[in-house]
Formats: sequence, C-alpha cells, structure tokens
Amino acid sequence: MQVYKAFFRIIQKNRGQILIYLVVFMVLALLLTNAYNPPQDTDFTKTRVNIAFISDDVDSQLVAGLKSYLGEYANLVDLPDDSQKLQDALFFRQVVYILRVPEGFTTAMLNGQDVQLEKNIVPDSPSNIYMDLLINKYLNTAKTYITYLPELTQTELVSYLKTDLTKETEVTVISSVRHSDNAEKSGYYFNYLSYSLFAILILGVCSVMLVFNDTDLKRRNLCSPMRAATMNVQMILGNLSYAVLTWLVLISASFVMYGSYMFTTNGLLLLLNSFVFTLAALSISYLIGNLVKSRGAMSAVANVFALGTSFLSGVFVPQELLGPNVLAIASFTPTYWYVKANNEIAAAANFNTDTLQSIFTSMVLVLAFGVAVLGVTLVLIKQRRVEG
Repeated sequence: MQVYKAFFRIIQKNRGQILIYLVVFMVLALLLTNAYNPPQDTDFTKTRVNIAFISDDVDSQLVAGLKSYLGEYANLVDLPDDSQKLQDALFFRQVVYILRVPEGFTTAMLNGQDVQLEKNIVPDSPSNIYMDLLINKYLNTAKTYITYLPELTQTELVSYLKTDLTKETEVTVISSVRHSDNAEKSGYYFNYLSYSLFAILILGVCSVMLVFNDTDLKRRNLCSPMRAATMNVQMILGNLSYAVLTWLVLISASFVMYGSYMFTTNGLLLLLNSFVFTLAALSISYLIGNLVKSRGAMSAVANVFALGTSFLSGVFVPQELLGPNVLAIASFTPTYWYVKANNEIAAAANFNTDTLQSIFTSMVLVLAFGVAVLGVTLVLIKQRRVEG
C-alpha cells in the first residue's frame, strides 16, 4: 500500500492549510449556534387599536351600547368633529379607524331598515378588517333580535346584546408533533459544513495530485514494478478514506451540540445528505486536482470555488432571500441541491411521501453531479495518457 501511505504523508505535510478551514468552520458553527434565537410564538393575540367614535344621531342606548362594545376591543380616542383634524389624526396615526354614526341610525335600526355607517381608515391596515368584523357582529346580532322580537325595548335589546356578545368559546390548538429548536440549529450547521468540506477536500486532493502528476514522478511510477491498476485502486482508496475521515471530523461536533437529535429521522437524513454531498465534492475536487498546475492556483481555486458556491447556493444567505436569477445559476451546482435538502429536512416536523420524495430527489441530483464530474475527469485522464 505504498501509494496509499504516500497519499496521507502528503496530506499530513499540508495539514496547516486544512486545519485553518476546520477551525474556521468549528468557530462559525459554535458562534451561530449560540447566537440563534428560537422563533417567537406566532399564535394569534388580540391587539387594541386606537379608534375615534363620532355620533350624529340622538343619544340612544343602542348607540351607547355599540360604543361600549367597541371600547372593549379598542382604545376610544376623543377627537373634535372637525374634518381637517380628523384627517390629521389618521395621517399621524393617532387613530387608524374613525367611525361615524349617521343621523337617524337608531330609528332606522329599530324599524328594521338597512343602515350604513361611515368610516375613515388608514389604507391597507389589518385593523380595518378587525374593526369591521366587530361592528358587523354587533349590528347583525341587533338586527336578528329586532326582526324576531320587535317588541323589545332599547334597554332590553342592549342588555341581550351585551350578554350574547360577551360569550366566548375557548379554542385549544393541539399539535401532534413538536418541532425541536435543534432542527433549525442543525440545519444551519450542516449548511455551513458544505463550505469547509469543499475547501478541505479541494486542498487535500489537489496537494496530492500535484505531487503525483509531476512529470518526473509520473515517469518513474510508470517504470516501477507496481501495476497502474494497483496504483489507481490505492489512489481511489486514499481519496475515499480522506473524504470519509473529513466528513466524520466535521459531523462529530453535531453529536456534541445536538445530542440525541442526531439519531432522529431528521438528524439521520442530515447525515445522509452530507455524506452524499461529500462524495460529490470529492469528485469535483479530483477534477480540480487534475487541472491545477501550482500550489498558488490550488489555494485560489479552493477559496473561489468553496466561497462562490456557498454564496450562490444559500449557505451564507438563505435561499429565500436570493433572487430567481441567482437561484437559477446556483441550481447548476451540487451545493444548491444540498442546501435545499437540508432546509427541507430541518423544516419537516414529520415526513410524508411528498416530503421524502423532494429530499431524496435533491440527494440524487447531488450524486448525479458527482458521477458526471467523475466521468469527465476519467475522460480527461485517459486523453492525457494517450497524448503522453
């Protein structure tokens, strides 16, 4: 196993550059994990908004009841009945809703006639819909009583409205699954893993290939008693061993930080996805290793390729924030599909056929990139041998 041993001797001599990317990744992972804040509760909560209530009708118990009902859900702001001042109040957001009760409102309601209230609102405010619902609820309930119990007095009507409208039904939302905080944390961790993994594999594989592709050394190897097939097998084993070792080192921290979560379905899928990406990254690194001619070029390619694909594919900037043109370009890189699968795995509280199909489709595409690049590399190597 002389070639296999020589492979790792070369890696060991270049361990300085490799360790830099490893340390950078670990520091980034720890910082991002500690800085992560779990999402806030997004359940619906009532919010009191500022409204103005102006009545042009006679002082009646029905109008007073409507005003009192709205006051339970909103802050009633006293404003002078002046058009300019009311418009200013809306403009400066002193109020977001101005309700005007027209003259003859009470009489029309008690006679069963349709009544239109006037309103001035802040455009496109969600509070407008909420206030409309409250007002319609009050008026529709009052209209029902007036239609079927026309003999009711205003006092009785307002009393019934107050009783009915204060009744509430408790709603409890029960979820069959709990989405762990470790889900998003681990998703970020494995997304950033692609950057360091790519850089480490490119640097390691290129450093070895630069040595073995040296013209003088290649000629000496051709004259050696070892068969070319044996050398190639040992070289493949060396590359695979190096890739698997790198993958194991990079994922080891995830077991420390996320513990038992890594043994859940989500965690195991993240591990599988990262391993598939490792194979694709190794294939691309092997191609690059057969193209670069100097150590300076090796470092430049490692930085440009690892950083470039990370920025384009959603490692440093979430894919949701990237434009469609950028994502279209990124889809031609395995990193894009790797990150896409990671995001779907981290977001999944449970798995169904559609979810798993999308995740495994992304993995297959990543693996297809690796196979395609490996095919190109083998053709390139064969062509060089023929030319040589």
